[in-house]
Amino acid sequence: MRGDHDEPEVMFSYISPAQRVPQDHPLRAVRSMVDVVLTELSPRFQKLYSHTGRPSIPPERLLRALLLQVLYTIRSERMLMEQLDYNLLFRWFVGLTMDDPIWDPTTFTKNRDRLLSGEIAQLFFDQVLAQARDLGLTSDEHFTVDGTLVEAWAGLKSFKRKDGSDHEPPDDPGNPTVNFHGQKRGNKTHQSTTDPDSRMATKGSGQEAKLYFTGHVVMENRNGLAVGTCVTTCTGTAEREAALDLLESIPRCNRITLGADKAYDVAAFVKALREDDVTPHIAAKVRYSALDGRTTRHVGYQVSQRKRKRVEEIFGWLKTVGMVRKVRHRGLPRVDWVFTFALAAYNLVRIRNLTAEPA
Repeated sequence: MRGDHDEPEVMFSYISPAQRVPQDHPLRAVRSMVDVVLTELSPRFQKLYSHTGRPSIPPERLLRALLLQVLYTIRSERMLMEQLDYNLLFRWFVGLTMDDPIWDPTTFTKNRDRLLSGEIAQLFFDQVLAQARDLGLTSDEHFTVDGTLVEAWAGLKSFKRKDGSDHEPPDDPGNPTVNFHGQKRGNKTHQSTTDPDSRMATKGSGQEAKLYFTGHVVMENRNGLAVGTCVTTCTGTAEREAALDLLESIPRCNRITLGADKAYDVAAFVKALREDDVTPHIAAKVRYSALDGRTTRHVGYQVSQRKRKRVEEIFGWLKTVGMVRKVRHRGLPRVDWVFTFALAAYNLVRIRNLTAEPA
């Protein structure tokens, strides 16, 4: 018999969003880990918020929503709020009931900005990493470092002379015509007016120049988890300087190894690693390499050369899923916050995959 096509109005529902989510859904494991992290961060949240006034968006729900934005590549807060309005999976993950109203996108953005001043992204990243260490998923001896260019939210038309000598009345204030032919432009003489922290750079010979930041990641070699990160301005020595700074934040008791590509094969950098009790497992240049047989003759060096390439998987995930190929925020502190939080999301996904029971 044919079923009835009428759509009756249902006044009440006795099924919660949690019952709609399958027990083997990947977000259940992620939610469990995130709940532990947010419990640890609760005292820090207390310091960020006033004890008087109207209640704001709970920071726990705010961070869960931001995490969904990264995991599902939702490109704007307005689209995120739209998803929260009708997506039961998202409502359950954030902690909203069926009847809870969603937030206005501008209110959501203003509350999110409060977390930028509290270094919450770095604390969130550290707590996720602590769970990985407790599970025995990280190595404490073998690491890899690398950097990648992160395109800034600024166009080349904003890259103008610092002394203001090229400021002319635009023919179109909304989208002025700019001709760069015959002009010599560089970071010493020019600066972006919309994002002064960004720098002009190219990804390789013959490629177009754009405004970039440099994102840095230190990876442990056992399971490919990120253990250190930061974002800096683009300079010729940014990768090596950031690597030395990040090594200071890695807890260690014994000598460690550090894999890297040929860009790190510089005598001063190799010397600094040896003085810091770090064995440089760096890809050697064909000519004028700073490495010698003391390092390259060992089997462990060849293992590091294979393992170090896994850091590109992290960068690939961040740029295709984590939305950091071109950031939607301006200023070094904000870009660093977004990059670190996206990397924490990567670690959550990686931990879930490593600990999931085989089907």
